[in-house]
Order: sequence, then structure tokens, then C-alpha cells
Amino acid sequence: MPTERGKRQDGYFAGRIPGYQPEKEGDFLIKAGLKLSHLRLILAIADSGQVSAAAEALSISQPAASRMLHEVESLLKAPLCQRAARGVEMTRFGNAMAKRARAILLEIREAGREITELKTGYGGSVNVGSVTGPAIGLAVPAIKRVRGMYPAIQINCHVEASNMLARELLSARYDFVIGRLPDEFNPRDFEARPLGHETSCLIVRTGHPLLDMLAAGLDDLRHYEWVFQPHGALLRRSIERLFIDSNVPLPDNIVSTPSVLLTMAMVVKSDAVAPISREVAEFIAGTSGRIGDIAILETDFEIGLEPYSLITARGRGLPPSARLLHDLILEENGRSQPRSL
Repeated sequence: MPTERGKRQDGYFAGRIPGYQPEKEGDFLIKAGLKLSHLRLILAIADSGQVSAAAEALSISQPAASRMLHEVESLLKAPLCQRAARGVEMTRFGNAMAKRARAILLEIREAGREITELKTGYGGSVNVGSVTGPAIGLAVPAIKRVRGMYPAIQINCHVEASNMLARELLSARYDFVIGRLPDEFNPRDFEARPLGHETSCLIVRTGHPLLDMLAAGLDDLRHYEWVFQPHGALLRRSIERLFIDSNVPLPDNIVSTPSVLLTMAMVVKSDAVAPISREVAEFIAGTSGRIGDIAILETDFEIGLEPYSLITARGRGLPPSARLLHDLILEENGRSQPRSL
């Protein structure tokens, strides 16, 4: 017998969804004929917000995509999307299905990766993202060790800001990332293992007037051109907070770019000042060539950053190749930590 609550829910849906009948079996979607192609379409529409864009992503015509959408809504007995000013918006039923479709398709993809790796003996690929400092200090030596052990593994490493890393991790474009959990994301969606602090510094060109000072202060720096990361980036926010907390006006002449290479080029060719990871600054300052003509500026203040972590998506397992790189990064971090006497 259905409960009173169940009766109320059935009555609510019956009045709003044509042809709705309460389902008694949890596997009714499989029995109704739900296919992987339906899941791909639902996810493509959710990601793009347009049926036409979803059709293009799936390499089918828009009429075919529309027919498939009608087909899946008929077997689900629920509307998945509705017209909006630009394209479509997912209903709560559509969002629920898109969430499950993403997880199901990801598990199928990961199953294929794992089978391939088991057949080839650590073949396959790894996709990892990192903020700048740990990419050099941890990811590079760990990748070198993986390449020495299993040359067949394809490793793709991307350097991004933490908010982009978290977004791409949830979208399954990365196996894991090294960064920080931005405030706008639900921490319950992640598992994080703290690794350490990323130290930052200010860089200028060699021969810069500020290098004649023992330690530059914020008042000395505000009149120079600055090269910052885009608005909202952690390092930029930290510098801006230093100026505000010290009651020193923020610099007026600012250029924003996410590119480390462009930052270096602008610093070398002007009197600009730029905040950057100390590991990156020391690495580049030690190289030959024009781009290495930078110097770390001594200051009378420290640039504090939140600790970074090794982050995975909660509930998502790592295939063997990704697990190997993940564990070697943990080993590299353990080696880099100061030993207590």
C-alpha cells in the first residue's frame, strides 16, 4: 500500500505531467528502454544549454536530437528542459538526469581506460591540473619518475587557477588536481589531502631601480606598473588585500593576464612589477636568455597564500596510471617537507 506521503506525491505529479503513472520498480528506466545515447544527449543539452549545440556535439542533426529528446521525455514521463531566452533550461528532472548521466558515462569511460591499462601494462593516459608552484615543485619530478617507469603512459598536465581546476575536475576533464578549493564550490564534492604552502614573491627586471633598496615597501611599489593575474585570482586578491589592510592606495597602472610567459615578457621589457610563485621565479631566473633577465624583489612584507591540496572528486576512483602519478606526487611532497630532528 502506498503511504500517505506517496499518495500526495503521486497526486502532485499526476496533475502536472501528462500521462504520469507512479512507478513501482526502481529499474523502470532500463525496462522502458533508456539508452546510452539518451544519456549523452541529456548531458550535452545540460552542458550547452541548446539542443542545436548538443546535436552538433553528438554529430547528429537537430531534428534527430529533438526526436531523441521527445523519446527520452516520453519514457521518463517527465519534461527535461524548457525554452529560455537563449536556448533551453533544464528542469529539475533534467538536472537530476544530467547529474546521473555524467556519473554513468564517466564510469563507462573509466572502465574502458582501466581495461586498456590492464591489457597494456600501464598504458592509457593521465589528465592532471595544477596551480603554478606545485606544478614545478611536485608534478614535474613525479611525471619524470612515471615516464622512467612506464614510458607508454600519456600524461597531460595543465596549469590553471584553482577555480578553473575545480570546475574541470567536476566535469571529469582532470583525474585529479593540485590547488585550493574555491569558496563557490561545495567542499562535499571533493576529497583533499593538504600538501603545503605555495610561497610567492615579486619580480622585476634585472637593473630595476627598486633593486637598490634593501626591502621595498608598498608605498614604494604603488607608483609602478603592475602585471596581475585576472580579477578574482588568489595571488591578486592577496596583493590587493595587503594594500587595503596597510591603508595604501592600490596601483593605478595595471595589466591583467593569466599567462606566465606574457607576464615575464612585460616585466623584462619595462619597469613593471609582478607577483608570481617563488618556485617559478627561481626556475626562470636561473635560465639563460632574455626571459631569464628577472630578479626577485626583496620586500618588507610577506605574501601569504592559503595551503594547497591534492584534490580528487569524491566517489570517483582513479585508474591505475592516474593512481600511480597521484601517489608519486604524495611521495615528492613528503621528500620536500623539512624533517624534524
